[in-house]
Amino acid sequence: MGSLWQALKKNRTKIWVGAITLLLVLYLVVSLQRSLLLLGDPSPVAKGIGAAYLVLPVIGAWALIRELLFGARTEQMAKVLESEGGLPVDNLPRTPGGRIVRAAADAEFEKYKAEAEAAPEDWRSWFRLSCAYDASGDRKRARASMRDAVKLFRSQPTAAGR
Repeated sequence: MGSLWQALKKNRTKIWVGAITLLLVLYLVVSLQRSLLLLGDPSPVAKGIGAAYLVLPVIGAWALIRELLFGARTEQMAKVLESEGGLPVDNLPRTPGGRIVRAAADAEFEKYKAEAEAAPEDWRSWFRLSCAYDASGDRKRARASMRDAVKLFRSQPTAAGR
C-alpha cells in the first residue's frame, strides 16, 4: 500500500491533468451532441444556434491537444536537462507562505536573461529563462519563453529521435 501511495503522490500532477482532460473531453462530447441535435431541428433559429455551438467542441479539442503537447514537450525537455545536470536549482528564499521572494527572483533572473541573450539558439537557455520568469511572477513571458524553447528543441535534428 505504501508504494501505491508513493506512486500516486509522485504522479499527482499527471493524475489531475488526466482527470481534467477526461472532464473536458466529456464536456466536448456533450457539446457536440447538443449541437448536432440543434442542427437536426427544423427551426432555422435552432439550426443557426447548432451551427454556432458546433464551433465550441472544435476549438476546445484544438486547445486541449495543443496544451497536452506543450506539457509533454516541456516535460521531455526537463528530463533532458535533468539528465545533463542543467535544470535550474530551486534555492531561492521563500516567504513564510511559501512564495518566492520577488527581489531574489529578480536578481537571479538577470543571470538567465544574460545566458539566453548569449545563446539565443540554445533551447536550454530559453527553458531556464522561462523558469526565471515564472519565479519572478511573470507567467505570460514564462510561457512565451517556454514556447521558444519548445520550438528550438523540436528544430534540433536529435529532438526527432527522442
